[in-house]
Amino acid sequence: MDEMELQALLDRQVGRGHVHNLVVGVQSGDRRIDLAAAAGTADPQTGAGMNVETPYSIASITKMYTTTAILMLHERGQLSLDATMASYLPGSLIAGCHVLDGRDRSGEIRVYQLVNQTSRLADYFLDRPRGGTSVFDDLKRGRDRKLDIEQIMAVVRGLPAKFEPGADGGRRAAYADTNYRLLGAIIEAVTGESLTRNFQEMLFTPLGLKHTFVYDAAEVAPDQKPATIYLKDRPVDLPGFFSSNKPDGGIVSTAAESLVLLRAFFDGGLFDKGFFDRMKRWNRIFFPMQYGYGMMRVNLPRAFSPLRPFPEYIGHSGSTGSFAYFCPDKSLYLVGTLNQIATRSLPIRLMMRFANALSEWAVLGAYLPNALLSPSVTAQTTDHHAIRDLLRAPAPASVDARRRAPAPHRRAGAGRSWPTGSASTTSGLSSTTCSSGSSLPLK
Repeated sequence: MDEMELQALLDRQVGRGHVHNLVVGVQSGDRRIDLAAAAGTADPQTGAGMNVETPYSIASITKMYTTTAILMLHERGQLSLDATMASYLPGSLIAGCHVLDGRDRSGEIRVYQLVNQTSRLADYFLDRPRGGTSVFDDLKRGRDRKLDIEQIMAVVRGLPAKFEPGADGGRRAAYADTNYRLLGAIIEAVTGESLTRNFQEMLFTPLGLKHTFVYDAAEVAPDQKPATIYLKDRPVDLPGFFSSNKPDGGIVSTAAESLVLLRAFFDGGLFDKGFFDRMKRWNRIFFPMQYGYGMMRVNLPRAFSPLRPFPEYIGHSGSTGSFAYFCPDKSLYLVGTLNQIATRSLPIRLMMRFANALSEWAVLGAYLPNALLSPSVTAQTTDHHAIRDLLRAPAPASVDARRRAPAPHRRAGAGRSWPTGSASTTSGLSSTTCSSGSSLPLK
């Protein structure tokens, strides 16, 4: 697959599955593959086209940034992964947030259990109180809610805990955005600085990220407004919530800069690579998704891929259709977004399709037995519907190899410098800028 073929593939997605705009960036470890393309309309109000430099919400990929900050602070001796969160947060904030069988275990939860989702705190975002609605339900109905950490914990106290922290020897996990809200509060507590400033000083500036920032509706400049996110065909406009979910889903970036962070995360450019032995202690969230320290792992068993081993993908995705994954077997880094909350499986399917095409592997759907595409598999959390839906989705069409010039507002890139920290490398991204207006998506 070359850049023209990637562009053609993205062009064909616009208008399918409620996709209005999308962007994808792909690099190989040796940078011999360095492709990017975008398609669709970034701002339906102005008609501005989506291009490879259009900023977009990375949603829950933000958790990789928060994890990185926690690991850096651990290395500096400013916090310990093994300490309890009560060591850094006031009792008035966390008391009663994890009550099981009449016992308050809130003070027992350790920092690493927040990072690897084994705290079993309730998820303020998706969990529903008895007879009520979740925060996500309200947001889908257009009810904007700006929630600070105190309000988040008030929501959590009204939700049940299902198992004790670190249950089953630390092998029992449950995905909850609450964990990362608390990690954000810990970062601010131990540094005495805002999370935004911490990200800027620890990550954005050292990596040379000039177009990556923590979203704040009151401060965002016109040329920083991210591409419009949709719930099916309805634009999502919730500036209050989008401005408040900073540590669990609040970062805006570009395809180029998302690749910079992704590479630094796995290459040891941010923290000691020795941490990966601990970070890769995978716990199942649901089949076939596993969670480690701030990263997800997708790796189907051999039974699902009888002709060849299924390669693992490690990184993170978000409910807005965002994805950032490293495939070690193919030495590929893949990032992007579809900016669509409702089309849950397509981002993962497309990502795997790009990887397979680039490494001359068969498309996943071409060799997964139909009998294994089980309709009984159901989704449990918004960020990860994609994996379960993947197993019951029809095989994607073959890649169209026709060469054609990009249509207006569907620009393949040419000749842009990608940031790499202190140095830069030439990439295939366009230097065209786009002022796209919309509010941020859900996480």
